[in-house]
Amino acid sequence: MKQSFKVAVTGQSLIHHDVRSITAPAFQGVCTLLRDADLSFTNFEGTIFGRFEGWPLKGSYFGCSDPAVLDALQTMGFRALSLSNNHAFDLGPSGILSTLEEVEQRGFLHAGIGRNHGQAAQAGKATIGGRQVAVVAMDGGPGPDFMYAADAGRGRPERPGVNRLGVTQVLDVDDSAFTSLRFIRDALGYNAMDLANDSQPNDPPHVDGDTEVCIARAVFRRADHYARNVRVDETDLSRNLAAIAGAAQDGSMVIAYLHHHHWARDWTQVPKWVSYVARKCIDAGAAMFVSHGAPVLQPVEIYRKRPIFYSLGNFIFHVKSEESAWTAPEVWESVVGSCSFDDDNNLIEARFSPVVIGGHDALQDGELEKRLVPQLAIGASAERILRRFCEQSSRLGARVEISDGTGILRL
Repeated sequence: MKQSFKVAVTGQSLIHHDVRSITAPAFQGVCTLLRDADLSFTNFEGTIFGRFEGWPLKGSYFGCSDPAVLDALQTMGFRALSLSNNHAFDLGPSGILSTLEEVEQRGFLHAGIGRNHGQAAQAGKATIGGRQVAVVAMDGGPGPDFMYAADAGRGRPERPGVNRLGVTQVLDVDDSAFTSLRFIRDALGYNAMDLANDSQPNDPPHVDGDTEVCIARAVFRRADHYARNVRVDETDLSRNLAAIAGAAQDGSMVIAYLHHHHWARDWTQVPKWVSYVARKCIDAGAAMFVSHGAPVLQPVEIYRKRPIFYSLGNFIFHVKSEESAWTAPEVWESVVGSCSFDDDNNLIEARFSPVVIGGHDALQDGELEKRLVPQLAIGASAERILRRFCEQSSRLGARVEISDGTGILRL
């Protein structure tokens, strides 16, 4: 008799406080969902200040956490973490080493950072509930080149860091603007040496002056319209796809993960390049694709009987009250996706439980420090979150029905 395997996935966990003392029933209901799954997975959006210490490498959005937050995540029910994100390097290589040490001591299945490039890029593997499971985790930036892991070379030590999926912003402009940009570049005396001075090791090696022009690492492309685009580094993508394929061929159920900040102008929209990467990951053998991009809930899509979560928004989001950019209610609302898979790693059913960080009352008073943990949404809040999620997902062909405050998708 075939046995199903349940994976619970959530929004990202930007956690700075030990929340184990919170006993609110609606929060405990969320924990029950996580513990009832065979495997619960989140992105640990941060870095640990531990034995290797480190130094802040960011401004106002810097953050690090005490190792106790990992105990809090484990108590909630999480057993698997992606570690590839823009905050993983907030304390530099030292933070990478401390995070790895603390995560490994607690036995989390994890992927996305490493002591060198080879380790950061490899799949994390474990046997859980009798099922072989693997995670391959990538970060698409944008971020400084030095945050990404590197292997040792001749006269060059290895660098602890993040597993990279290189992408380049390409800005489409019309012919008139392109001609002006090229004139400005030439008038400034911008030459090949200037381009080399501006560039970093993984920048595009060549820009065609008739169709593209590069100024200070910005790539402008001649077109008949204005648009922002993202060009995926196919070498990086192929390397990550090979890790997914290798783990799948070994018999693992593979979770492919991507973190990025290349958002669409409308945060609810799925960038085309992310859809391209997601489908490539499923084609390579991933059982599911999970991403956190824009910090709001985006739709689910079913591709080849496997789910693609384009952005699950926020699950835990510990930011300061003065950070006024995070006032939109959608930033504090998401779902916990409980996905049941068959023996062939195909989706049988997914159930979506709506959550509000801090609960409904915390959204009303405006104090972000009170919004510490997700709570199960009920009533009008649950209906609003699920209705929006269902409508967005239906545009991608995924039919999610609402029943008793839960979204249900069956194959």
